[in-house]
Amino acid sequence: MLLKPGSEPTAIHPAVESGVNNQDIDGLMALYAQDATTVLMDGSVASGHSAIREEWSGILNMNGHMTIRSRSAIAVQDDLAVLCNEWTFEVGGEQISSVTPEVAKRQSDGGWLYVIDDLYAGSEPDDQAAIMAAVEAPDH
Repeated sequence: MLLKPGSEPTAIHPAVESGVNNQDIDGLMALYAQDATTVLMDGSVASGHSAIREEWSGILNMNGHMTIRSRSAIAVQDDLAVLCNEWTFEVGGEQISSVTPEVAKRQSDGGWLYVIDDLYAGSEPDDQAAIMAAVEAPDH
C-alpha cells in the first residue's frame, strides 16, 4: 500500500509510523521528495531515494515497532514546514527513542513530502550505539 501524507504537514508522521510498522519501504519512500536529504546516525548525509531507501531498509530489517508523536509543525511561505516529532522504536525487548527535526515541502496536490529528515538528532550516544549494533547484527 502506498502511503500519502494529507493536507496538514503532521499527516506525514502517522504515515511514517505505519510504513515502519507495516514494513512498507515503498510507502516510506513515497514520503520523500526525489532530492530529499536525510542525516545519518554518524552525522553524514544521504541524498536521493536510493540512499534514503538503504537507510530505511536497515531499520525495517530490525522488524521493530515504531510509535511517533508529532510535537510541532510550523508552515512557512505556504509551501515549507518545519516539523518535529518524538519517536520510539522497540525491537528485541529494547527501546530506542529520539526527537527528530524535519523540513517538508507542500506538493502541487496539497500533500507534504520530506526534503530534510534528521532521524537521530535527539538520540543519546548510548541509544545510537544500540541502534548501530542492531543494524549491524549478522542475523538481520
